[in-house]
Formats: sequence, C-alpha cells, structure tokens
Amino acid sequence: MGTTQQTDQHRSAHQRRRQLLEAADRVVLRDGPKASMNAIAAEAGITKPILYRHFGDKGGLYRALAKRHTDALLGALKAALDAPADRRARVEATLDTYLAAIEARPQVYRFLMHPADNTAAADAQLPEQGFDVGRHSAPLLRRLGEELAVVIEERVDLGPDSAQLARVWGHGIVGMMHAAGDWWLGERPCSRAQLVSSLADLLWGRLALVDDRAGSPGL
Repeated sequence: MGTTQQTDQHRSAHQRRRQLLEAADRVVLRDGPKASMNAIAAEAGITKPILYRHFGDKGGLYRALAKRHTDALLGALKAALDAPADRRARVEATLDTYLAAIEARPQVYRFLMHPADNTAAADAQLPEQGFDVGRHSAPLLRRLGEELAVVIEERVDLGPDSAQLARVWGHGIVGMMHAAGDWWLGERPCSRAQLVSSLADLLWGRLALVDDRAGSPGL
C-alpha cells in the first residue's frame, strides 16, 4: 500500500508539474522574455509561493522549460537527420528544422535566449529583474552542441581523434545556427530557404568529403 501511495503521489506531482509548465508556456507565448512568475502563477490559478514550491525560483522554472523545449527540438533535429534523403538534403532539413522552430515560436525563443527589458518591468516584477537569462541559456546551447557531437561521431568517420573533432563540429554547428538564426529572426534579411541554403554551403565543404561510419545510418 505504501509503495502504491508513493507511486500515485509521484504521478500526481509529475502531472501537476506538467500542467504548470503548460501554463508557463502560454504566458511565454504571450509575453516572451518579460514573462513573470506573477503572470505564470495567475495563469495556473495558483499563488506565487506554490509556484516557487515546485520550481524554487524563476531560474528553476526556466531550466524546466528549457529542458522541455530542448528535448522537443532535439527529437525534431534527429528526425530530420534520419529522413530518407541524400546527405546534403538532410543537412538542409536539419538546419531548416531549427530555424522553423524558432520562427514558429519566437516568443519562446526570446524567453530562452534573451533577457527581458527590465526598464519596462512593472513594480510587481521588480524582484525578478536580477534574473540573468544569458547565464542560464549557455548550458542549453552546450547541451545542443554535445548532443549533436554524439550524433556526428556515431554517423561519420572522422578518423583519428574523432571524438574531439565531433565535439568541435557539434559546438561549431550549434553556434553557427544560433548566431545566424538570432540575427535572421530579428532582421529577416532573407527568406528561411535562402538562409538554409547559405548555411549549408558554408558547412558542405568538409561534410561532403567524409565517409559514413560503417553500420550507421549516416549523416
């Protein structure tokens, strides 16, 4: 009975946490980087102390949302890499998947990657002005880089020091996607298709030369 009760409590807590994250998502979609704990608590129909009880502080909530969206993005990127197409087409599809994700939910992207404009914060939000999104977003980008490095090492034969080179490539590609995507989302200087093609051209020289690792689905 004790084990069953603990399992039920764990399931209930997990479900409640998911509901709170969904409420936070709705506020972030509306308010972007200015989303506040007050607004999220109100959206969830709870008080802010209850929200703190689940996540600790805004940093804890941020990390939970970042994991939620990063998991979804990684799943989509891996699906693009697994698509039945030649390597160039899969590279372009992967780049396009990332850019499509930030284009579809720009407010979520800005919440995860950019600090709020504190000068416009309301008095009720003043205690949250010290939240440093930049400090929290760096681990998100590092995780994407490491995950991509694993995929690269598994799929292509980079020769000696392949693990190290795969990490160089993984972090380099993520850095390129992030910087170019951030600039493009803010200025829209070209179409998404044009940006995808240009970034693929930049990557293609070395990617075109390496062989797929034996027994892997390839890259």
